[in-house]
Amino acid sequence: MSPLDARPPVLKGEDGEGSVQVRLDPEMKIEGAKVFAVYGKGGIGKSTTSSNLSAAFSKLGKRVLQIGCDPKHDSTFTLTGRLVPTVIDILKEVDFHPEELRPEDFVFEGYGGVKCVEAGGPPAGTGCGGYVVGQTVKLLKQHHMLEDTDVVIFDVLGDVVCGGFAAPLQHADRALIVTANDFDSIYAMNRIIAAVQAKSKNYGVRLAGCVANRSRETNEVDRYCAAVGFNRIAHMPDLDAIRRSRLKKKTLFEMDADDEILMVQKEYVRLAETLWNGTEALAPAPLEDRDIFELLGFD
Repeated sequence: MSPLDARPPVLKGEDGEGSVQVRLDPEMKIEGAKVFAVYGKGGIGKSTTSSNLSAAFSKLGKRVLQIGCDPKHDSTFTLTGRLVPTVIDILKEVDFHPEELRPEDFVFEGYGGVKCVEAGGPPAGTGCGGYVVGQTVKLLKQHHMLEDTDVVIFDVLGDVVCGGFAAPLQHADRALIVTANDFDSIYAMNRIIAAVQAKSKNYGVRLAGCVANRSRETNEVDRYCAAVGFNRIAHMPDLDAIRRSRLKKKTLFEMDADDEILMVQKEYVRLAETLWNGTEALAPAPLEDRDIFELLGFD
């Protein structure tokens, strides 16, 4: 049997009718670091947010590890300047014998000394993303890569809220949602809030707040947050400098500084400080679909 077919222990229905929840092996618990999981609608800018947040934490003198949880393995390319191989790719090369791997085979240093790992994912239509995340954390633990780490950031695929891609929530202290000032992004955020709330019944994860990204205004985001009891903790405006940084395969902290770039750099550092100092454990009440439409829809 392929390791990709392995089934972790599950708890059926513990966090809702019909749910399947992966049981976290106590030995795989990440200790000594603050752990954040970044979620949001597909294409909303989670990787940009995660990488610049990692860089901002490094500016605060923190030892940072970023784990990309997307088969595209493009979470960390602005930190490293390239697409690095995934954990699954490396495991395949050694016929899934992890004892043959060295840390330098799957951990790559990026800007500011940030350690970068791309978990990757199973082939399309096979396996489970939860297995991939679990194997990545297991490898990092086996090689003692988490012992000298202050901050771990999981950059999670899209707004998928299945058991597999909810796996980072097992490890996270806080979940951060990236959104925009539009209906679709806020609708996705509402679904993610519901998923995190369900998992928080049995996991230690709690919601930290949301980041309004690529948004000139924040009025719709703020209106939603007020309705459900959520907080916007940062605002990254829709600036061309952010697009250019992705094209240059760089974080914003490596770009030639102008007023716009300096403004966003300061906002990322402020966000990192906010998360490091600790956020309130939020428990918003997600809306029903019809209620979101009525709140944000146009007459």
